[in-house]
Amino acid sequence: MAIATSTPHPGTDTSIDSKRLPVLVVSTLAFTACFMVWMMFGVIGIPLKKALNLNATEFGLLTAMPVLTGSLVRVPLGIWTDRYGGRIVMAVLMAAVIPAIYLMAYATEFWHFLVIGMFVGLAGGSFSVGTPYVARWFPKSQQGFAMGVYGAGNSGAAVNKFIAPALMVAFGWTMVPKVYAAVMLVVLVLFWMFSASDPSHRVPSTMKFSDQLKTLKDPRVLKYCQYYSIVFGGYVGLSLWMVQYYVGEYGLDVRVAALLAACFSLPGGVLRAVGGWLSDKFGAHAVTWWVMWVSWIALFLLSYPQTSFTVLTVNGTSTFHIGLNVYGFTALMFILGIAFAFGKASVFKYISDDYPKNIGAISGIVGLAGGLGGFVLPIMFGLLLDLTGVRSSAFMLLYGIVWVSLIWMYFTEVRRTRVFGAGGAAAPALA
Repeated sequence: MAIATSTPHPGTDTSIDSKRLPVLVVSTLAFTACFMVWMMFGVIGIPLKKALNLNATEFGLLTAMPVLTGSLVRVPLGIWTDRYGGRIVMAVLMAAVIPAIYLMAYATEFWHFLVIGMFVGLAGGSFSVGTPYVARWFPKSQQGFAMGVYGAGNSGAAVNKFIAPALMVAFGWTMVPKVYAAVMLVVLVLFWMFSASDPSHRVPSTMKFSDQLKTLKDPRVLKYCQYYSIVFGGYVGLSLWMVQYYVGEYGLDVRVAALLAACFSLPGGVLRAVGGWLSDKFGAHAVTWWVMWVSWIALFLLSYPQTSFTVLTVNGTSTFHIGLNVYGFTALMFILGIAFAFGKASVFKYISDDYPKNIGAISGIVGLAGGLGGFVLPIMFGLLLDLTGVRSSAFMLLYGIVWVSLIWMYFTEVRRTRVFGAGGAAAPALA
């Protein structure tokens, strides 16, 4: 999995090899910081829910608001990255979000958090900047791995679960946005110092937002949007939802709940690089197919609610209980996090294979779909909880969505492609 030195890209000099690794490292660091900020409400939302007397639907809206903005800006940011270069776009984005992060500490009303959260959410758009920026520094044979390493910045969701609870217990929730603003400023300085720019990576483009939406007429793009709404949207939604799920379902302290929730968020982020490597080796199709099946099985088991049965026997009534304890639940979430990590990388391997000259623009629209999934899901989780009173209804919803992806993938890919072997080589269609 080491990054090998290769022949420089056309139009660049040999110094590109020396810049490649620093660009990847500081870009990943920047994305980690941005994702940490983006997921901030997943932890500080717990005391805010109590202080503002929010129901489950309102809590879902609170946590999802930054995700909405971060999703909507992905398309223009991807286009601007193609046109102006990732270094300048990423730096401006981080600089713009710092004041909003700091102001979060002074919000007092529900609508304050919603409005400021929209501006904080700009940090989520960093994915559509860094993905094409990093990919263009590497040859095609290594782009899946490079994008996977960068995408490992999703582990910022886990970092948030380690840092935010400790700050909350020691200093109160208002200290979290203040510290995060300082961290973002330091990371911005480091990114500008050690990143680089290559004019040959810029792609002249006159594409408008309306033109970008027309790419949805391409059935491949629409399909990749569906896949990504599961592996990324589901990852974001569950990262925001899991701390309060542990608190409500198992009665855990917020610090313990955040630590256990990180068992999903951490592998769901850092193992994305492994997913990129596997996608380079076996093909995006093979990895995505098995990701969907593993997710389907895990979500089926997670969907079963805590249930007590009373059975009438010849000796009287007998009652027994079925339900996941905290250990079984955490183990399944760990497996689901690994599957989502591999899937996030494999979807973008599809994009780099099919649209090598338009990675920024296409990744923007696919990222938008994934981000919108991350916005809608927490709200749906809260709404289902308010309507049914069953916490595992969140997993029931995801289980149904994965079914859609499996069926779609079967009819468009699996029937004519084998899912074992390098590159997912074509095989005769099934009768």
